[in-house]
Amino acid sequence: MDSVVILIAAPGSRAIGETVAKTLGELTMTQPHWLCESEALQAPVSTATFPGLATEIQRLVRNLPVDLALVPAANRRKRLLIADMDSTMIGQECIDELGALAGVGERIKEITASAMRGELDFEAALKARLQLMKGLPEDAIAKVLKERITFTPGGRTLIATMKAHGAYAALVSGGFVQFTSYVAQKLGFDEDRANELLISEGRLTGGVGEPILGQDAKVQALDEITARLGITVADALAVGDGANDIPMLRKAGLGVALHAKPKVQEQAAVRINHGDLTALLYLQGYSVKDFAAA
Repeated sequence: MDSVVILIAAPGSRAIGETVAKTLGELTMTQPHWLCESEALQAPVSTATFPGLATEIQRLVRNLPVDLALVPAANRRKRLLIADMDSTMIGQECIDELGALAGVGERIKEITASAMRGELDFEAALKARLQLMKGLPEDAIAKVLKERITFTPGGRTLIATMKAHGAYAALVSGGFVQFTSYVAQKLGFDEDRANELLISEGRLTGGVGEPILGQDAKVQALDEITARLGITVADALAVGDGANDIPMLRKAGLGVALHAKPKVQEQAAVRINHGDLTALLYLQGYSVKDFAAA
């Protein structure tokens, strides 16, 4: 049994009942183990036999708010969390929120959505959006942080638990340091990397510091941080939702598409569409009793 199949329900749903647990045991010919009763259940399987089981398990949870994942049994608890920020660790796209304050919110959102689906070049889309906000007062940043940003449920618990077990947490975003520094501090990240909004005389210039941190820079961050920590990319868990996260998700030992765009879901090893960020702890084999206080 070289792998583990995991069922993760939407938090609070208690959607994994005894019938599901019993049937999973029959399908895998094992005794499934609860990571959180009624919400997270795992069972050992063989990678070779899983394709045949997958269809049956998917049918079992088809009408339930439950995610199905398969992960290797070895090296489950990762030593690095490398996470995207916008629509991953927070519920918003910061550039969209700035755009709303600048009165060009809908146009900004259209470009953001297209870029995150992989339809537009990330750097070109970023520059185009910033030009639309040229002249926006700098205090709009503080207004967005104070009034428009919400943290994704489970984020603090994810980071606190991984760090309690010796992991390092890095926030790597194609957004802006003016936001990542705040989010990193609030959630407990060890470091953050992002682009810099250029500001002159108290207003956005419409420009961004070069070089722009895009998908290649996210992979570079993964390589640099793992090398510095003396670990390999196999020891890293990456999470994101947009097209610019795909190379990072594919290179990390465990790449998770969290409520992600279709193109990202197609290419990520694991997809979480019902769970929150604590799902990433269940994927690593943590049970709810292992969760650290956030």
